[in-house]
Amino acid sequence: MTLATPTDTATRIHWREGDIEHSALWRSQSGMAAPKRVVVANDQTPADTAYRLACEGTALLWRGDFQNARQLLQALARRADAPPKGKRARAPKLPASPAEAFHLHRQAQSQRARTLAMLLIPFEADYSIALRRAPEVALACNEAYGRADEPFVASLRELLGVIGAHEWRKNGVDVPALGAGARIHPWYGVFSPIRGEYLQLVDQAPLPAGAARAFDIGTGSGVLAAILARRGLPQVVATDMDPRALSCARENLQRLQLERQVEVVQADLFPPGLADLVVCNPPWLPGRPSSAIEHAIYDPDSRMLKGFLLGVGAHLAAGGEAWLILSDLAEHLGLRTREQLLGWCADGGLALIERHDTRPVHPRASDASDPLHAARSAEITSLWRLRAR
Repeated sequence: MTLATPTDTATRIHWREGDIEHSALWRSQSGMAAPKRVVVANDQTPADTAYRLACEGTALLWRGDFQNARQLLQALARRADAPPKGKRARAPKLPASPAEAFHLHRQAQSQRARTLAMLLIPFEADYSIALRRAPEVALACNEAYGRADEPFVASLRELLGVIGAHEWRKNGVDVPALGAGARIHPWYGVFSPIRGEYLQLVDQAPLPAGAARAFDIGTGSGVLAAILARRGLPQVVATDMDPRALSCARENLQRLQLERQVEVVQADLFPPGLADLVVCNPPWLPGRPSSAIEHAIYDPDSRMLKGFLLGVGAHLAAGGEAWLILSDLAEHLGLRTREQLLGWCADGGLALIERHDTRPVHPRASDASDPLHAARSAEITSLWRLRAR
């Protein structure tokens, strides 16, 4: 489900300590520009001061105890999430539409992320961190960044995400559709298949009669290709554009001993040839991703969705089916209409055979405090079985 290559912004960051000017490589997988203003912070820096500086766009390069830096980050998050007080306290703007509520929510989340990213950690060239009580992060950083060849500076918040992704990759995600004990191990920047409802749809929908070859478009972790192979498809071709996703999918298929059934290839949407079944789980929301992992969630101008629907007919064998796995959350948010979706199906010469629906069970679907609760509570995930007219 990942088609775009993550952005690793590599520029220089500059700061002064005492009378000495310093410079180091700046790394950001989200594409965040190197902060222009940097001050040194340590265990004596008050949280209120740190939060004010971060809100103003001044980064804090940490020189104290690593675990204290984590506690300061938590303190910054609490301040970012607290309701405004004093002169800043105003009645919240009521959005005029679900789409406006969504854009205001994304704007607030983006501002929060920028603020929390202002707490920085220095790394040595071997990924060691020369701070008291700093953890060993070389393996996690190698997985996310690749080989390092000089010291650099990165956001503590990003580092914690890198560590968390390493744990996901090490422990894996249980996927009942693949059989008892089968797990998928997502890599950093590759979408984790934790929403099981769409996996169940792919596992349970009836296969086209006599299907022998399938394509999985935008394979990401390789989970859908693995499910199709486990269902008995003798040949599956899984595509993606992101080299990290391709490597992740290959590793997962090897773990599951499915590498002989599934070929993983780099392609922009479709591989050459025809298939009896072409499956695609594109990003569900039109919008611009702001980080590596968001490429699996946001589809700029619905490029992948439209590309699949307009092009899949030319890749279907006689009697073949195209399966589109898609949530209608974008419709409830006012970001896309059902008429647009049906129009792209018609433009691609596709007719609906049947639609299989299910409701999500993730925690946000029942969280009344979520700003997008009305849309999430109405969300339905569907598998659209389509054929060429």
